[in-house]
This record gives sequence, C-alpha cells and structure tokens, in this order.
Amino acid sequence: MIKALIVEDEIPAQLTLRRLIERCCPDSQIVNMLTSVKSTIKWLEDNPEGADVIFMDVELSDGVCFDIFDKVDIAANVIITTAYENYAINAFKRDTRDYLLKPIDEAELCRAWERCRERIEAKNAPNIEALLDMVRQKSANDKSFKKRFIVKAGDKIVIIPVEEIAYCCSEDKSTYAVNRNGTHRLLDYSLDTVQELLDPSLFFRISRSCIVSISSIDSISKHLGTRLKLQLNPRSEEDVIVSRSRTSDFLEWLDKN
Repeated sequence: MIKALIVEDEIPAQLTLRRLIERCCPDSQIVNMLTSVKSTIKWLEDNPEGADVIFMDVELSDGVCFDIFDKVDIAANVIITTAYENYAINAFKRDTRDYLLKPIDEAELCRAWERCRERIEAKNAPNIEALLDMVRQKSANDKSFKKRFIVKAGDKIVIIPVEEIAYCCSEDKSTYAVNRNGTHRLLDYSLDTVQELLDPSLFFRISRSCIVSISSIDSISKHLGTRLKLQLNPRSEEDVIVSRSRTSDFLEWLDKN
C-alpha cells in the first residue's frame, strides 16, 4: 500500500479529498489528516518515512504550506491541492510532483497518483548493479579453496595440509610443493591449476614457475632494476625472483594481506 497524508485545514474539504483518493487510488492508505503548518511539521519530524504521498493545501490555518518545506526535509511526493493558481511557481520551486486546482478533477487526481506511484516504484526497485556486486562478492567469499593435497610418496599416500606449504614450483614440467620442513612433494597438478586451487589471500604467483605463501617470506630485496628478490623459509636452492610484470601486483598483495 502507498501511504498518503492529507494536509487540509477545512474539514469538509478533507473528507471530500479522502473519498476521492479512496475511489481513485485503491492502493492508497490514508495515514493521517492534518490542518496546520505546525502539526504537519511535528508529524513529519516524528514520522520521517510515514508518508509516500502528501496532498497539501497551500493556505492552512496558521500559514502557507511552503513554510513546512523550510522547517523539515520532505522525502514524500507532494501534490498541491488549492483553489488558487498564483502559487504554482512557488510549488514548482519546491519540487512538488503535481498541482491540482479545486474543485479537484477525478481524472487529474488519478494521473497525479499514477505519476507518484511510478516514482515510488522506481525508487524502491532493486539496483541491478548493486545486486550483481553482492552476488559477485558472495561468490568470491563462498569459493572453496583447497585445504589439503593428497600425494603419493613411494608406496605411501601423504596428506599435505595447505597451511604447511611454503611455496610451490615447477621444474621440467613437474610441479612440487615445498613444505615448511623443507620436504619436496610431487603434485598431480600443473602450476596453473595449483594457482586456482589456493587461496589468493595467502598465496601469490610471483613468476611463471613459482607460487609463494605470504608466511614463508623472510625478507625482500631489490634485484636488477625494478624486480624483487625474496628470501624464503625454508630457503630455496635457486634465487626466488618476482618477475618485473608482477612486482606491482605483488606489492599490492602484500599491503592488503
């Protein structure tokens, strides 16, 4: 239901407008009928979202309705209802939705109501981009990353928890996981696949042949221009170099994590 507020100081006019609204606007709910500037300001302050549409006479018992706009922010759609044409410019400046002259024509009221309904529905419609962002974020949060790798070691099957992996590297088309104790284990995955399986907040691919855990990095030093050299724990027999093309992303990853 669309909540409607009537601001009209003449009781007969109040009742006439109410009957007209109920007849023309079956989806309306009259929430209150007020007669003055003061009472309307008080009601709006107490009920900032209490009305969707306000039917507002100009000349009220204690002033003109435009005084209300000066005292309180009105989020509702305002339809001016008056017997006088000379208030139209002032109403336009206040960003009112419509200006109906008394006696109010039923067809004109219906059109004014329909315009307000369209604005309300557009305002309440879900923001598609915002929803897509929420879905993307939820998908990212819900993505399940690898918690352990199962590998063969001779005639045994070994379980390697991901948190025990210091880094992964590829050599001669084979991929190895190096544990924190220095043990090398052959994985049944390519390094590209391993990269997809590991949580990117914990692991970063620094080059075509190496993925490192953030907790395995002991120190970082400059190496040949803009590249970086890492000292890992456990130590690698080969120099561990962040490729030039990935240096910027690597530093950003360190800063975020």
